[in-house]
Parts: sequence; C-alpha cells; structure tokens
Amino acid sequence: MRRTSTATLPLHLMLLPALILVFIYHYIPMAGIVMSFQDYVPVKGIRGSEWVGWDNFSYVFSLPDTIEVFWNTLFIATMKIIAGAIVPITVALLLNELGNRIFKRSVQTLIYIPHFLSWIILGGILLDLLSPSEGMVNRVLMWMGLEPIFFLGDNHWFPFTLVISNEWKEFGFSTIVYLAALTGINPALYEAAVMDGAGHWKRMWHITLPGMLPIIILMATLSLGQILNAGFEQVFVLYSPQVYESGDIIDTMVYRMGLVSAQYSFATAVGLFKSVISLLLISISYWMAYRYANYRIF
Repeated sequence: MRRTSTATLPLHLMLLPALILVFIYHYIPMAGIVMSFQDYVPVKGIRGSEWVGWDNFSYVFSLPDTIEVFWNTLFIATMKIIAGAIVPITVALLLNELGNRIFKRSVQTLIYIPHFLSWIILGGILLDLLSPSEGMVNRVLMWMGLEPIFFLGDNHWFPFTLVISNEWKEFGFSTIVYLAALTGINPALYEAAVMDGAGHWKRMWHITLPGMLPIIILMATLSLGQILNAGFEQVFVLYSPQVYESGDIIDTMVYRMGLVSAQYSFATAVGLFKSVISLLLISISYWMAYRYANYRIF
C-alpha cells in the first residue's frame, strides 16, 4: 500500500491546483446563497441585511413572466437534448458506412471544428447568415419564391433557431463519441451477417444499433441533468427584447435581475431554485446511468 500511495502521489499533486480553483470559485461563493433569504443591500453586506425568509421566492413566482421563463427553459433544453441524441447517432451511422477513410476523417474534422468556436464568433456568423435582408439563408428562400424569415426576431422561429444552431456547433463532438462506441463492436458479427445475406440496413439495425445502445442510454440519462440549462451564452448572444417571450430563459432572467437591475436577492433566489432542481435531476440521471448503463462515477 505504501508503494502504491507513493507512486500515485505525483498524480494527486497534479490535481491540487484544479481542486484549489474549484474550491475558490465554486464552493466559497456558495456562502452567498443566504442572500436569497435576505433583503440584500450591498452597503450593509450579508451580515447587516434584513432577513426576509421565503419572501423573495414568493415574489419571484408571483411575477407574470416567471412561468413563461421556466417553460422556455424546459422547451429549449428538451429540444436540444432530443436533437443532441438523434443527429449525432444518425451522422455516426452514416460515417460508419463510408469506405473511404480519408473522406471519412475529413468529414469528422469539418463537423468537429465548430465545437471549438465560442458563441461570440458563431453569433456574428449567424447574424450575417440569418439577416432578413442580406442573409444567405433568406436570399435562398426568396430565390425559391418564399417570404424572408426573421429567425432572430420572430418569437415563433427563435427557439428552433437556438436548437438548430446549437446542434450545428456541438453535434460533431457527440458524433465522435458514438463513433468511438462503434469501434467496440466485434467485426466478426458483421462478417457472419454478410455470410447470412444481411444487407446494410439489417446489419445496422441488428448489430450496429444494439452495439451502440449502452453508450446511447448513458448519454441520454446524463443529459437529463441539463434539462434546466438551455445555454446562457448562446441565448445571451443571439436574443433581443423582441424575442423575450419565447427566448428568455432562467439564466438570462437571473442575469438581468442580478447584474442589470441590481435585484441581487431575487436573482439569487431564482438561481438557488434552479440549482436545487438541477441537483435532483443530476442525481436521478446518474442513478439511471448506473442502473441501465452500469456507469459509475467512483
């Protein structure tokens, strides 16, 4: 045991800076949770501010926009989770059928590049592409005889624009995860299926998909914990007051209440409520991952 602990000591020391950063930026700020139960005044500080109990939560949930914001968050996040499962699986299956390795790897690289770009950069690209007057997408629509669509200013189209643009950015990363799962399938199964006369679709349905099923279940259950995270950075870059009705989410509401309007107690109350629900969902998702995919954190 002494040899083992001595051998792993450098590895534990490598983790020490990361643990210190997590402690400073994630655990110490949790002391500010008490602001959600106070009428917080910056001049008085946490110790001097008046204690109001659950009044902040009652006030927040009495606002007419609160239910709308929670619905927007659930709708956008759920659509992202569904698209984040269907699109990468489909692309991984199609890439797996390609015989040309150079072309296959080139496609993997191209679809993976947007994952490394920030939403600030992609937001500028989308503003140009989706412009109702000069954007390439609307020019194509007008060329086809259709009316231009204000994707970033229409409450009907904005949530779907968020989902599609998010999937464009992230599906390349998830595709690589599913392609890695495909490498674990025994090639002898495909050879036996070919000898039995099975075509591409039958091999995909009876061998490839069942072989991918454990990682599909794992990714799906782990994504449950993100049901209240609709993507603050993306929404913040792309939305405007025109689409608050369909695009305002919990994180942007907290930002406006806390940093813009200086309503720190109300913003903290909303953030705490979201965190508690997210903790419950993450706990459920990890239990389901362990139960159905034999996935363990420790």
